[in-house]
Amino acid sequence: MISVLLVDDQDLVRMGLRALIAGEETMRVAGEAADGLAAVAEARRLRPDVVLMDVRMPGIDGVEATRRIAADPDLAATRVVVLTTFEHDEYVVDGLRAGASGFLLKNTPPADLLTAIRTVHDGGALLAPSATRTLIREFTAASPRPLDPHPRIGDLTDREREVVGLVAQGMSNQEIAEHLVLSPATARTHVSRAMIKLSARDRAQLVVFAYRSGLA
Repeated sequence: MISVLLVDDQDLVRMGLRALIAGEETMRVAGEAADGLAAVAEARRLRPDVVLMDVRMPGIDGVEATRRIAADPDLAATRVVVLTTFEHDEYVVDGLRAGASGFLLKNTPPADLLTAIRTVHDGGALLAPSATRTLIREFTAASPRPLDPHPRIGDLTDREREVVGLVAQGMSNQEIAEHLVLSPATARTHVSRAMIKLSARDRAQLVVFAYRSGLA
């Protein structure tokens, strides 16, 4: 049973999410919060598997709430999915940098939202769709920031650096294998080793490290 914490300052949004998740036999709503501070408190109290996190809220926003949840060692198993209304929301990359496992638009079809919850619960990241690749590139280009290389980026081999750069472009392991003329198993191994060396919790965080380190 996947436990989900719903965080949004609009009652109707939370009601809709609750009704959707309640209809799934493999999911349950662990709790709700209407602002960032309450989200962090409820996450620490309930330790949900997944947090659906709104961005713009009273008190601290969803980005800061995500940062606090991701930094809490007791919540290492909790995954955060940022929910946003606008495709060009400047907070999305900030959310990924803060430790979110991905993001979704609030108009995402219900079936896709449920699939997303399962994906992040299983350790995946919501970064594969081409639309997401485009958004990340646009956010990065529109809001350039100084490089802040990961302290262990030098531990990567040349091939691993190349693979991490391709992950940041939104490529799947299969696509990386085809691009570099490798077997899928070899591509997967390179990605896994890079994640271990950089202590990336998932592919979303690996993408953030790539951008911050100048690999993408």
